[in-house]
Amino acid sequence: MHFAHPNFLWALLIIVPLIIWYILKLRNGDATIALSTTQAFASIPKTWKQYLRHVLFLLRLATLACLIIVMARPQERDSWRTTSTEGTDIVLAIDVSSSMLARDFKPDRFTAAKEVAAKFIAGRESDNIGLVIFAGESLTGVPMTVDRAQLLQYLQNLTMDVLEDGTAIGDGIATALNRLKEGKAKSKSIILLTDGSNNTGVVAPVTASEVAKELGVKIYTIGIGTNGSAPYPQRTLTGRIEFQPQPVVIDEATLRTIADSTGGKYFRATGNRVLEDVFKEIDALEKTQMDVRHFSHTEDNYMMWAWLALVFFLLEIALRYTVLRTIP
Repeated sequence: MHFAHPNFLWALLIIVPLIIWYILKLRNGDATIALSTTQAFASIPKTWKQYLRHVLFLLRLATLACLIIVMARPQERDSWRTTSTEGTDIVLAIDVSSSMLARDFKPDRFTAAKEVAAKFIAGRESDNIGLVIFAGESLTGVPMTVDRAQLLQYLQNLTMDVLEDGTAIGDGIATALNRLKEGKAKSKSIILLTDGSNNTGVVAPVTASEVAKELGVKIYTIGIGTNGSAPYPQRTLTGRIEFQPQPVVIDEATLRTIADSTGGKYFRATGNRVLEDVFKEIDALEKTQMDVRHFSHTEDNYMMWAWLALVFFLLEIALRYTVLRTIP
């Protein structure tokens, strides 16, 4: 049996001082008559009513105890079972180069990528997730954590001007691998999202993928950008940013090689809806079991105590005014 409000049970301690008060009352509360001798009454036996009169007090205590238990709300729970789980370590590596402002996605590639990544993170309740950003260099945005609020807050505040411009895909993978070393899960993966080709950085993308393969890390690569041309941001001589159509160039061959060599998969996202579908597919591929404790239901079970309190109270009243009635 469980109690919804177990602290109420402390009130049962009041029964102790009530018993002490009752004993003291019996000693000092009897009427007395001064007699020269009580020898004439010595042979008179005590009746059963003299012993039964204490039952009234016991019934009062039982009524009080039952009412306190009712206030504590006794409950019964059905049987439960536990299923085991094993989380996954995942690092999201997101391209934040200036080309991610291209408007072939609504409102642009960068914002669309952040929104879809946020939905993905929110749905991975049992996983350890980290965030890495890269452009001309790479940076750990959020180390491996299960704190969804921290991850989502970082994504919401992420802007494009935090790194030197460029596309260092290999460096992004290398930084993500360093973060995954902190994780303890058996399954480890990187989701890398970029819209271009590697053109800078210290580590070559293929070299980074070979290291990932040795470490047992799968890499899912996503090439983001429509087919043909897209409006890219261009800074004019006056400092203004204008959008001019330019060919979309993504090194799909390298991204596919990275994914295939590590046991991952390459995706091409040509629009907002396709990008959402890509993350849904990755979510399905990286499903994990969860530790779940199942209870069928919890049910209050205080009616028995309420009925007992009523029975004790009515029995006390009945005895007090019938069999154990006293004359003042």
